[in-house]
Amino acid sequence: MSETLETPGIHHVTAIASDPSANHAFYTETLGLRLVKRSVNQDDVGVYHLFYADDTGSPGTSMTFFPYVGARSGRIGAGQASTVSFTIPAASVDYWVDRLDERGLDPETFDRFGDTVVAFEDPDGLPLELVARADAPAGDPPAGPVPEAHAIRGFFAVELSLSDADATVELLAAMGYEETESDAADHRRRFETDGEVGFVVDVVTDPATPSGSPGAGTVHHVAYRVTDAEQESWRGLLQEHGLRPSQVIDRKWFRSVYARTQGGVLFEFATKEPGYDVDEPQSSLGESLVLPEWLEDRREEIESGLPDLDAAATPE
Repeated sequence: MSETLETPGIHHVTAIASDPSANHAFYTETLGLRLVKRSVNQDDVGVYHLFYADDTGSPGTSMTFFPYVGARSGRIGAGQASTVSFTIPAASVDYWVDRLDERGLDPETFDRFGDTVVAFEDPDGLPLELVARADAPAGDPPAGPVPEAHAIRGFFAVELSLSDADATVELLAAMGYEETESDAADHRRRFETDGEVGFVVDVVTDPATPSGSPGAGTVHHVAYRVTDAEQESWRGLLQEHGLRPSQVIDRKWFRSVYARTQGGVLFEFATKEPGYDVDEPQSSLGESLVLPEWLEDRREEIESGLPDLDAAATPE
């Protein structure tokens, strides 16, 4: 059996988008996150990989996208991470409701497990939530259009939509998550681990939910924070749960192991090191296209195939 392992929560979440400029404008201008890495999908170099986060790209704050120009919309459903939630300070609800309403995003506000939740969608229809917490960490908000007092502090949770949750719940338990809340009417069970940001996973189980399909507005994978020293142990744990993990893959800014869960959701286990500032200064993160060294000899070809990211950014 593997040694006892525990993740402190989400490292990053990667989703699919359609228009890279609209995606860039929304996450930087509307949500106030910082573009901390402008790169390409290492498995499909004709597509950007854009990373939005706090000021330094801290693990637990990074929402990333593969924006496929003209991609068809996906369908949210079973077998997916169906909603992504961010933490905001408890006093910031009115600010965000007004901000989102002014932009025509029709935010919905409700209570869940004692927290006020502001729900809305991004330009591709990806369900997003802002969860107001009295214990929101100070974090490292970027300078930008959202005042520091109201800035997003990082992830709060991901919601997994499953038709059968048993195997996934067993895996979450092995990852250090404990069930803390449930709501039978919502088919929802909440699991928490010991972390400051991104420490919650909500499992929503309904056999009647149709299967999701990939496309713009859907999550590609959820990554959890792990250490370098434990990577092989995590591979062993995944194998013990009947999964087929990848080898450790060098993604330049972190090292990763991937496995698709029995519920259908792709999980990644990513390291904190070396971080997004390993190849560019922290002060200029995201300002230019950065490629891992194994793609540098293709830079001219790659750059010529990418659309202009900045031209359509919406001014504040």
